Amino acid sequence: MNDEFAQDLARMALVLHEQPDVEQTAERFLEYVLGSIGASHGSVVLVHRGGRLESAASTDALVEEADRLQIEFGEGPTYDALQEETSVVVADAADDSRWPTWSGKMASVALRSVLSVRLRTPTTTVGALNLFDPAVDSFGSRDNAIAQVYADHAAVAVANARSESTLWQAIEARKLIGQAQGILMERFDLSDDQAFAVLRRYSQDNNVKLRDVAQRLIQTRKLS
Repeated sequence: MNDEFAQDLARMALVLHEQPDVEQTAERFLEYVLGSIGASHGSVVLVHRGGRLESAASTDALVEEADRLQIEFGEGPTYDALQEETSVVVADAADDSRWPTWSGKMASVALRSVLSVRLRTPTTTVGALNLFDPAVDSFGSRDNAIAQVYADHAAVAVANARSESTLWQAIEARKLIGQAQGILMERFDLSDDQAFAVLRRYSQDNNVKLRDVAQRLIQTRKLS
């Protein structure tokens, strides 16, 4: 690793740390990787509980379609990179027997080469970096090595951003629920526990998230 490469990684780490949310962290990470490798198409896909995948950042509609097809059919290089815990290189996405359904659909997408790299921290798998190119067999061992180094440095930042975002969402939800409880307590002379029970029962009976029930009550001053 030369000094310029090391400095670029250091700059990226600082920039990612300053981003306000998961999406912008993923977007800036993607910009750095694409610039270093010289690619123009890419995405960052996050993995959630149960293995559900969600796109956090992508460069264009072609990439969005390639990732959407993977998620729809549950197969493709991203899944293999996550499950096998290793990078996956695809010479021609439209002709790859490892994922026949996805590959068949990729024939209509103008992207051929793919490089999928796992985003990992010491304790968990965060998601995957996907790089695409319209030409066949575009990504080699050097691209793989560079992408993996960037991914290793960025994974912690992405994981931290996601954890912080989840925490703030939980705090905000708790505040909304508390406000809604206060409205019910004042209007119907209920205790704190009784007001929460009303909100929870409405949430369960109507299959609406508790946070959304609270927000509706705050905005409209009624539950229905």
